[in-house]
Amino acid sequence: MASTAIFSFAFSCKTYQGRTFVSPNAYSRKFFSVKASTASIVQKPPIPLRSNNWKWKFNNNAINIYYEEHWRESTDRPKNILMIPTISDVSTVEEWRSVAIDIVQRIGLGNWRATIVDWPGLGYSDRPKMDYDADIMEKFLVDFINSPDSPLSCSENDLVVFGGGHAATITVRAAKKGMVKPAAIAAVAPTWAGPLPIVFGRDSSMETRYGLLRGTLKAPGVGWMMYNMLVSNEKAIQSQYKSHVYANPENVTSSIVESRYALTKQKGARYVPASFLTGLLDPVQSREDFLELFADLEGKLPVLVVSTEGSPKRSKAEMQALKGSKGVSKFVEVPGALLPQEEYPTVVADELYKFLQETFELSA
Repeated sequence: MASTAIFSFAFSCKTYQGRTFVSPNAYSRKFFSVKASTASIVQKPPIPLRSNNWKWKFNNNAINIYYEEHWRESTDRPKNILMIPTISDVSTVEEWRSVAIDIVQRIGLGNWRATIVDWPGLGYSDRPKMDYDADIMEKFLVDFINSPDSPLSCSENDLVVFGGGHAATITVRAAKKGMVKPAAIAAVAPTWAGPLPIVFGRDSSMETRYGLLRGTLKAPGVGWMMYNMLVSNEKAIQSQYKSHVYANPENVTSSIVESRYALTKQKGARYVPASFLTGLLDPVQSREDFLELFADLEGKLPVLVVSTEGSPKRSKAEMQALKGSKGVSKFVEVPGALLPQEEYPTVVADELYKFLQETFELSA
């Protein structure tokens, strides 16, 4: 999430990215229909939504992971899309829901089933107290995709992954290692540096300060006080969204602010943000490493990068560095800032569906 904060250890900072909080109970066992917004969308019967929890076994614990599925009734065997929310202090499946509904309704290239999953410690998933880092998040992603009891139920190379922000880069990192083998990846507004490191760097002095802040945020009592000051207050959330999470300040309504604020009040809400703000969830440590992750996928699978017109200067510079770089099959730019899939879902869905068409027509 993007938050404007004054940190008493001698620096001010902005954090970034937020999501909509909608109770899963409001959607469970119900049906969706949305009006066609482009000629490529054909109005079909309502889209079923199935929501559930998957047990992730990690360090002798069983962590409830929330996920939901969207699909169009068809006799054709579905192809699978996994949509992964951008990691932030208020990350949730909500950011991808409109895109999922849009894509699975489209008639054309096959039948698509979209699964959206919340990260451990975020959204509607359990939020246990842990030392969250990029390796833990990568392991979760690998387990969710590869486990025999995974809700995805797809064979190797029968999966496309759409990820936003850090989620995209973690997916690419896992693919580079051969730990997951998707048919294609779409990286939407991809990022690799947490809010503090991207602004203040990672020298030893700053890393010490990040450690102090991280420890304070995770501590009983004082941790909630610090979290409330830096993250969990409506004024800061509104400011963040208007400044750089959304591109158009008029899209930031009071209901959006209230719903994101509600997310920050869940039990255990501060543990992942403590790691994210201070760089522990960063999948790489430099732009060179970032570019190398994508370069290593050259010739192995199609990769789409979706940049945004209104991203913060530093974040956009990292996205633009991928334009024309090795391993990136296609690069497009859309309206929006750090959360285009939620602010401009139809535009993002259009680009993602074109990518699916191009990818699977070429491989047919």
